[in-house]
Amino acid sequence: MEDQNYKRYTITAALPYANGPKHIGHLAGAYIPADIYARYLRLKKRDIVFVCGSDEHGTAIANQAMKENTTPQAIVDKYHEQIKWCFEKLDISFDIYHRTSSQLHHETAQEFFKQLYDKGDFVEKVSDQYFDTVANVFLADRYIIGTCPNCGNEKAYGDQCERCGTSLSPEELINPHSALSGEKPVLKPTKHWYLPLDRYEGFLKEWILNGHASDWKTNVYGQCKSWIDGGLHPRAVTRDLDWGIKVPLADADGKVLYVWFDAPIGYISATKQWAIDNNKDWEPYWKSNDTKLVHFIGKDNIVFHCIVFPVMLKAQGEYILPQNVPANEFMNLEGDKMSTSRGWSIEMHEYINDFPGKTDELRYYLTAIAPETSDSEFTWKDYQARVNNELVAILGNFVNRVMVLMHKYFDGTITADDDVDFTDEGLSSSVGNLYDELEVSFEAYKFRQAQQVVIEMARLGNRYLTEKEPWKTFKSDPETTRDALHNCVVLIGHLATGLQPFLPQTVTKLLMMLNLPAEMITFDSELKFANGHKLGEPALLFEKIDDEVIQVQIDKLNAKAQAIAEPLAEIEVTHEIQPAKENINYDQFAAMDIRVGTVLTAELVPKTKKLMKLTINTGIDTRTVVSGIAEHFEPDEIIGKQVSILVNLEPRELRGILSQGMILMAENPEGKLEFVAPANQTVAGSIIK
Repeated sequence: MEDQNYKRYTITAALPYANGPKHIGHLAGAYIPADIYARYLRLKKRDIVFVCGSDEHGTAIANQAMKENTTPQAIVDKYHEQIKWCFEKLDISFDIYHRTSSQLHHETAQEFFKQLYDKGDFVEKVSDQYFDTVANVFLADRYIIGTCPNCGNEKAYGDQCERCGTSLSPEELINPHSALSGEKPVLKPTKHWYLPLDRYEGFLKEWILNGHASDWKTNVYGQCKSWIDGGLHPRAVTRDLDWGIKVPLADADGKVLYVWFDAPIGYISATKQWAIDNNKDWEPYWKSNDTKLVHFIGKDNIVFHCIVFPVMLKAQGEYILPQNVPANEFMNLEGDKMSTSRGWSIEMHEYINDFPGKTDELRYYLTAIAPETSDSEFTWKDYQARVNNELVAILGNFVNRVMVLMHKYFDGTITADDDVDFTDEGLSSSVGNLYDELEVSFEAYKFRQAQQVVIEMARLGNRYLTEKEPWKTFKSDPETTRDALHNCVVLIGHLATGLQPFLPQTVTKLLMMLNLPAEMITFDSELKFANGHKLGEPALLFEKIDDEVIQVQIDKLNAKAQAIAEPLAEIEVTHEIQPAKENINYDQFAAMDIRVGTVLTAELVPKTKKLMKLTINTGIDTRTVVSGIAEHFEPDEIIGKQVSILVNLEPRELRGILSQGMILMAENPEGKLEFVAPANQTVAGSIIK
């Protein structure tokens, strides 16, 4: 149950990048869970602030501006408004949806940086980076263009060739030139400031490994433990770029705060703006020990919110640390990883436009399949089945039957000698037990389970109605019929309470039918109907979704993915399913020591197009492995990923790097690589048999 020692709550949801539309996987990962929790706390009459906003800096924004031949500001303005509109339509109840391009955020982030700088918390380092001597700026990889060494595309970028999909480094490009001036760039030393995470290993071990082993999700705790056990390293907080928050130092011309550093500070600046707008004091929500801070994110943000941002807060010294970070895993789509760039996604605005008035159905389904502890999968057929078999047949059916019968037999009016509450002790007790289970689930961030508890309330109502058979007893015993239907009306009121965190638009319809004000729907007040209370007119809560509607969506998804894939069809595919190799005996197999490892760091090997240098926690040690996966993955996207590693392979030197093992990969006929990894997060060092 809830810790009553907290006077207030600060709830954050991951800041979405304003570089394009966001898909429903993002909703399932962070925004719907955060909204459910915030709405639950409001039902408990708690003092909360629920903040989010657009993340509007970094090379992702600059890259999108290049693609669309416009400015970064135009990009963030466009997508900030689109994302904000989607959240509003989906009833995500932020107290404020801010943006990191605001002046207040710039000032807040610069002040935070300066406080750490003045305390001597940063480390300065100098490294070589490509520089445009004409434009007089250091170049991000995306601003370097040349010929792809793989397919000959003359317009490949320094990080990737968009024709063949090969991941690149600027040094691999043939005849590289600056996208700004057209001139060939030169390598030039540049200075940056780094956050020394290694200095805080002791703090993190005590705070996370000793302090949150029992209350954080296993997938969150496991990823944090792997990072900490593998040893932490300084991480750059600045970079050379012309789009972002200027570094507030005299010797930092042309440098901005790295987006990972400024983005989480966006939670603080958003809270400041909310406080200004509502005549509040923002500081207790971030600096008081009787405030509970909770971050809702996807698993790709665990390291930033559990290790990096807490180190920033700890270094500053005045801020509280998150009490929990209930990160979700990923949600796949129709058997494949969701990806906007490949066209394999359902964008939020697409669903809103294609299914007007049916956002609660999406909220329900995404919660029902929420990837709370492992990856889950959205399929249109399952969406249809859940809506038809659960929302329509269970919840909607119960409410409609009761309301129709109340109007048919009693003109929709409560008639009793006193205020009407449950008169059936068995029904009252069952509902009370479900409330207890519901609150336990909410407090444990088990929202999928909590939603099923509410559906169980509706099932209970259907069973009770079937048992009492008021359509049979009305003529012979109208008083018993009245009492049974009154009990059902009270139960609908409790359904409205339980459903409020999940299906807000449905609750609005229920309140209209019950003719009740929203203020009566709380977890801490009694729900009674006065004698003579007039109910509203019956109305269907949901409608069945036909096969034809679902087929349209399946066809649309396939067509969108095909349209993106067609330009790549000219690339020759030479891979085929290889025949089985000769048999080996058991002893030969048993000699291989294959374990689960966690990737701690990843970087491209200079002057190669395929090799990536990985640091891996194998559970028995931390070792370096060189793997030929650079054409298939970006370094940042595999950090924290669990892999299968052959640890007793004879070490081999590749490009001057001693490789101590081999990562196991699966290769399909098209040559695409995928990691061979456990389905759920597990302990590094676990033996694969």
